[in-house]
Amino acid sequence: MNINKRTLTLCEGAICVALAIALSYLKIKIGAQGGSLNFAMIPLIIFAVHSGGLGFGVLAGAIFGLLKFFFAEGFALNWESMLLDYAVAYAAVGLAGIMKGKLNTWPRYLTAALIACLARFVIHFISGVTVYADYAESIYLGVATPNAWVYSAVYNGFYMAFNTIAAVIICPLLGAALSRLPGAAKSKA
Repeated sequence: MNINKRTLTLCEGAICVALAIALSYLKIKIGAQGGSLNFAMIPLIIFAVHSGGLGFGVLAGAIFGLLKFFFAEGFALNWESMLLDYAVAYAAVGLAGIMKGKLNTWPRYLTAALIACLARFVIHFISGVTVYADYAESIYLGVATPNAWVYSAVYNGFYMAFNTIAAVIICPLLGAALSRLPGAAKSKA
């Protein structure tokens, strides 16, 4: 990657991170204990697949996660939950970058959205089982959850299902529109 391409990629990444921060303020709260539907993952997925690739996609996700914690009403019990629920979870969204240059446009973005959402869910699930295990006996969605595994799966699965549905619908549509822009054929690979 030459210096001009790298600079362009970093600029696109910064713009997508800024857009993701702005979108993180627009959210629909889901459930009484937290979790929300927002569209912050969309620009991160689009960036990772379109130009960032795996490395820049993971970096953009981690930067977004930390910025989201500090500037967009982040909540953490301790430093472990801050790292897992923000930096690592959104870095995992950057795994969508493995789809850069693969498949045709809409299947590439659909697959990338599924990878990103599953990866983020796994990190939140691990956080729920380890960091938030003390909350496992609480009632969520009217169901008493007897252990941390069930609690984490129900809690994180519920709001991530809505985010996944949004991502798998919006990302292929935006990816198809992006592929029709002038110069998009050069940035495909």
